[in-house]
Amino acid sequence: MAEIFTLEAEPRERAGKGAARAVRRAGKVPSVVYGAKKDPRMIAIDPLELRMSMQRRSFFSTVFDIKIDGGDTERVLPRDIQLHPVTDVPQHVDFLRVSAATKVTVEVPCNFINEEECPGLRRGGVLNVVRYDIEVHCVVDSIPASFEVDLAGLDIGDSIHFSHLTVPDGVEPTITDRDFTIATIAAPNVATEESEEGEGEGVEDGEDGEEAEAKED
Repeated sequence: MAEIFTLEAEPRERAGKGAARAVRRAGKVPSVVYGAKKDPRMIAIDPLELRMSMQRRSFFSTVFDIKIDGGDTERVLPRDIQLHPVTDVPQHVDFLRVSAATKVTVEVPCNFINEEECPGLRRGGVLNVVRYDIEVHCVVDSIPASFEVDLAGLDIGDSIHFSHLTVPDGVEPTITDRDFTIATIAAPNVATEESEEGEGEGVEDGEDGEEAEAKED
């Protein structure tokens, strides 16, 4: 079962831009809970508590119980956040009502482990990450906190694909037509340095710019 976190909230009666600005002036973040064929519910959240929750890479795949002051609890999944264009302070949050059986599409972060046991990295190779997150479809109770990507035993030139991961039952990737790549162990990039040395030697041998361009063509 997915770990469930808690957020405290206050109810708010009015909708609209003016009401939202008033909530922000009061030091709260205007938010809305919607879905499950129920009327939307307007709430206000403490910005500090929200920012602490947003520090997790898995924020959008984290299930929350929002405890509303003077009311009940709404189980939700964050779906969208509007940030201030200059300060990145949260301006508004949309939460989707969910139950244990609700099917959702979420992005789950990849957690790369055992780098010290990766021969390719020890020999100077570079971890080339293709996907930091993987989009999956599953019920809310099955959302993984992260995917563990084990680098132990991998050498330069090796790749890690989705089939290498341990995936909970009922969790399916949205990409189904191929065993997609998550990361590779790439060789150190020395080609650029060799190319720059070659260009420098050409100029020292007396080639002018036009001759060099002609050879490149």
